[in-house]
Amino acid sequence: MATIWRQPQRGVLVLILLILVHISACAESLQVLHWWRSAGEQKAVAVLNNRMAQENIQWRDGLVPSGSGIGANIVLKSRVLAGNAPEVAQLNGVLISEWADLGLLLEMDSVATSGKWEKLLLPSVWSLVQSHGHLVAAPLGVHRTNTLFFNKKIFSKYDLSAPSTWDEFEQIAKKLQQAGIVPLAQSTEPWQLATLFETILLSESSPAFYQDAFVRKEPAAFYDQRFSRALKRLRTLKKYMMLSAQERTWMEMARELADGNAAMMIMGDWVKGELNAMGLVTDVGFGCTAVPETGNYHLYNIDTLVMLAKDNSLRTTQEKFAQMLISPALQAEYNQVKGSVSVLRNPDLSKMDSCSRASWKLFSRGSSVQVPSLVHRMATDEISKDAIIAEIHRFFMDDQMTIGETQRRLGAIARYLSKTKAGNDAQDINR
Repeated sequence: MATIWRQPQRGVLVLILLILVHISACAESLQVLHWWRSAGEQKAVAVLNNRMAQENIQWRDGLVPSGSGIGANIVLKSRVLAGNAPEVAQLNGVLISEWADLGLLLEMDSVATSGKWEKLLLPSVWSLVQSHGHLVAAPLGVHRTNTLFFNKKIFSKYDLSAPSTWDEFEQIAKKLQQAGIVPLAQSTEPWQLATLFETILLSESSPAFYQDAFVRKEPAAFYDQRFSRALKRLRTLKKYMMLSAQERTWMEMARELADGNAAMMIMGDWVKGELNAMGLVTDVGFGCTAVPETGNYHLYNIDTLVMLAKDNSLRTTQEKFAQMLISPALQAEYNQVKGSVSVLRNPDLSKMDSCSRASWKLFSRGSSVQVPSLVHRMATDEISKDAIIAEIHRFFMDDQMTIGETQRRLGAIARYLSKTKAGNDAQDINR
């Protein structure tokens, strides 16, 4: 009797295996090169992965662990040069148009037209994902870089309120130090220091001045007193940081905040996604607010994916994936775990926490409050970005480096970059 029962069972198993093999063979797959490696980011990746699976598209992971995507961009360039480009890649800010100009990105105008992207997306997002009138990228979410996180338990214990000015910040920091608590979790990793500095510069100036320095790279801006004040502020904050921070990852810094080893942290709101992944609830375990004196500004970074123009064999799948990324359901789910906010004009605000609602409402007010992040590739090209970050890092690490010397070095870099750009523009005209 047992033998009679086992035979049909084997047959059913074989049939199931054949069906699974058939489904796997029919499913298209896309390799996605990205740098999302933290717990919160991996939860966001899982959202994308699951949504793709529902559309019978397989996610082939191309994670390149690197802070701020530095290593991932190098890997992407080398793979393209080797003729082994992934189908999809994380590419942010001004790099989108640079890659599009080289003819490396898939133009998805039919997706934009059929999906009515111009009406769905926030204006600045719509502008970012285009190059010369063609849609070349799919947006995922908007991050606010000028965010200050604070440990609610510590602030409650010492009857502290979130600071809105630098004077208030220093008063809080001194009180915390007297209690034996490190006020500010901060790594000395170059891009993390520069992320802190760009928020400080914004607080000491204005969006217009910030863009004079980091977008237009006007030499005079680097000699200005507002830039000098920002450098002084950066050095002042140094005494409130962990002495052992060194070049630790931002995830480790977030853990210091979560564990109560530090009371505050200044970083983009991807930290919120990480803290949530650790089990801390927004407004309960931690709070978030704007960096002092930047409450009216949104220093932004927009996550985007591009489809590489390899051949047309997977074009339909790539376009299907792109369209999927801006669906209201995915936008809500992805940004909820990533810490960012929706790129849509009319998202469901009820699914956002207090930090996200404040971020989206401010960003949606338009260009008058929006400021492009230098560090996260929204403001300028890679060469300029790296040169400025290197000088900010040098100044922070070397207490013998004067503010005036740093200003002179940055001014000289700006003059050189301006001459180089002028020469390149002249060559383009003569071609």
